[in-house]
Amino acid sequence: MQYFEDVEIGKPRDTGSYTFTQEAIIRFARQFDPQPFHIDPEAAKSSNFGQLVASGWHTASTVMRLIVDSAVNVEASLGSPGFDDLTWKKPVRPGDTIRARLTCREKTPSKSRPGIGSGRFLIEVFNQDNELIMTMTSIGLMRFRNPPA
Repeated sequence: MQYFEDVEIGKPRDTGSYTFTQEAIIRFARQFDPQPFHIDPEAAKSSNFGQLVASGWHTASTVMRLIVDSAVNVEASLGSPGFDDLTWKKPVRPGDTIRARLTCREKTPSKSRPGIGSGRFLIEVFNQDNELIMTMTSIGLMRFRNPPA
């Protein structure tokens, strides 16, 4: 398990990857973001994307899964109070494979709760062509291995 003390500022960590299928894009969008360019390949052709694209929320949810599988499950995670600056820079299309890179930008021990700290993580998401497709800053709460006295 990785604790607050183990997280290094400035050291990037990569997640695994995920490939989007047309079926998965449509299934997610029908339930959560039923806009024509997410659910109808024909209608999507006349959109500004020119073809079916994944909902940004599908991309963000998938990134969260990649983070949990590769980082949160190995950390002494206590959840998150939120994130800042979510931007979708490029659309995700059927067949695209994404991966994320997390870089801790700062760590702060809690002043009111001994044994707990927070970290601010830049999350950068790339497609199979190494193009930056999404960014956000996440705040993670973590336990200390050895709480300060």
